[in-house]
Amino acid sequence: MTVDPIGTGGTKAEDRAHWQVCGIIILGFVAALYVLELIDTIASNRLDGLGIEPRSLDGLWGVAFSPLLHFGWSHLLANTIPLLVLGYVLLLSGVRRAVLATAIVWLVGGVGVWLIAPAGSITLGASGLVFGWLAYLLLRGLFTRQWLDILVGVVMLVLYGSLLWGLFPGQEGVSWQGHLFGAIGGVLAAWLLGRGDRVQRSAAAAAPGL
Repeated sequence: MTVDPIGTGGTKAEDRAHWQVCGIIILGFVAALYVLELIDTIASNRLDGLGIEPRSLDGLWGVAFSPLLHFGWSHLLANTIPLLVLGYVLLLSGVRRAVLATAIVWLVGGVGVWLIAPAGSITLGASGLVFGWLAYLLLRGLFTRQWLDILVGVVMLVLYGSLLWGLFPGQEGVSWQGHLFGAIGGVLAAWLLGRGDRVQRSAAAAAPGL
């Protein structure tokens, strides 16, 4: 698994610090989601109006806000464990890389929902991130061709492969469009970032004196 400078290429103390930083980041992100849901509850769910409204210009703002908001506590609770686990594993491969992958998933997932979700609907929730992160972790090894990335993908498939059924329509009240386009964003991120890793490794191997 490729890491950034504070990752697993350093001393044991540096590695431990990296694991701790990753934990703090993902815990902080999920904690922020709970704070926002508390604010939404106090505000009588007014923040729910910031979700994605398909093919509406005002609804485009939902692309930015939708993954941060949920339709109630049960919705948020359902996403919490996958967010913590997948987000932490993603961060271990490098904070900068995790941010880039998340940005791709966020944008592709949101725009996809805006384009094809049913008219008049409002889409909220971090499940698009969950599916995007899962797809990224499942496929990253195919593009980096690193055995540790492949191993991580296999482990994620065993743990969360059943979630992939959520890519298909059929469950009432669930945005399969958000799941599908989040996953597409994850595949795109795995391809772009994985290919970039291979190019960097090839360049480093070919550089004289390195």
